[in-house]
Amino acid sequence: MFISGSPSKRGSNGSDGSQSSLSCLKPLEKSPVVNSEQPCPKGSSTRRVSRLARRIHGWSWQAFPIGMGTGAVYVTLSGLKEHPGALTTVEAFFFFLNLSIFLINSTTLLLQAILYPRQSRRLICDPVKGVYVPFIVLSFSTIVIGSINYGVIPGHLSPEVIYVFFWIYVFLSVSVCFPMLMIWYNKPHDGGTFTPAWVLLIFPMMFVGVIAANVLRVLDPSDSRAVGVLFVGYFFQSVGFFMTTFYICIYILRYTSHFTGLMEDHQANGVFDACGPPGFTALTLLLLGSYSREILSQHDLVTPLAGEIWYSSSVLVGLLLFGLSIFFFVFGILPYLSTVRMDLSEILGCWALTFPNVGWISCLRVLGDDLGIHFFFVLHAIMVVVVCVLWVVLVVLTALAFWRGKILLATEADVLRDEDRVPLAKNGSV
Repeated sequence: MFISGSPSKRGSNGSDGSQSSLSCLKPLEKSPVVNSEQPCPKGSSTRRVSRLARRIHGWSWQAFPIGMGTGAVYVTLSGLKEHPGALTTVEAFFFFLNLSIFLINSTTLLLQAILYPRQSRRLICDPVKGVYVPFIVLSFSTIVIGSINYGVIPGHLSPEVIYVFFWIYVFLSVSVCFPMLMIWYNKPHDGGTFTPAWVLLIFPMMFVGVIAANVLRVLDPSDSRAVGVLFVGYFFQSVGFFMTTFYICIYILRYTSHFTGLMEDHQANGVFDACGPPGFTALTLLLLGSYSREILSQHDLVTPLAGEIWYSSSVLVGLLLFGLSIFFFVFGILPYLSTVRMDLSEILGCWALTFPNVGWISCLRVLGDDLGIHFFFVLHAIMVVVVCVLWVVLVVLTALAFWRGKILLATEADVLRDEDRVPLAKNGSV
């Protein structure tokens, strides 16, 4: 899905990753006091912090977009019109890679919550970095889709397992989104600094519709559970789409009322998040509409023609939203190369170039089938290649930033302050 950089010009861990590790040396009598606002803990002059501890302390929810970008690769590859069997093996590799990234991120953040609870609380309650907390649910959604493609369809998993996954995802999306919305709404925000990344707070609930459409691929239309999945998918898609639309209106209002100019540097990555809501909603309506043709008729719901009416209206509305998503993509990509500032400490924000665009890219394949337009298949294949090339570039740059300590690495002083439990200020900072 998915994902902009932080408005701060620091690394994702909240500290300047380009600086060397800080050690708490005892100052000489005539030496000036350095960083008097955040003094080193008493007795820390003889203590050292391992690099592993600094990694755990400096880990961030913003690491989840790496897995989401990896999921974008196999999701788009699986939709190719010409799909050789060998390509499934490549997709399965990316699926298990995504699963590994998800487990690493979840385990590291769990260790952070246990070992450094104050840092964990800071990340969740931060008005900027808190928008990335729902990424853990979005990352799980790519695992559910991968489990269907490479588990249920080959016969390794049963549809009953995926049906359970669906309700687990619904529960996680609601239980994560609402608390994070309450935390976010309880803090003041400046409309002049708005970025489309704020829609990420709603994304997991909107994505229930996408998961429902994928679950219906493996459920028997005559099964009564298919009716529930269909209606729940429509319900949450409407909630997510309309709420994210309100956020996107504020994004447009920033340009028309606050006259801030085009977004630059790290904020330029966030403009692609605006492609997600209309793109994924268009995709969901197209898919759910096609499944409703058989499900509604099988269960004799509404009217005998209800399925055909739902499908026809879904194609019309989906085509309209597809156009809106394309507009936001073009509106973001044109000024992107001239406004973005390449900095390894902000590379995690660049993963927003991948997952939010999967919605409208996948729509190309579905519309090609529904409307019988061969050009859509060609354009879809081109965009899949672009996503794969972009993934390779981002992985190399992210690995380089990680190796150089530009991202996901705290300073020794930050770790020592949390280990010694220095009292927190009223705003939650040290």
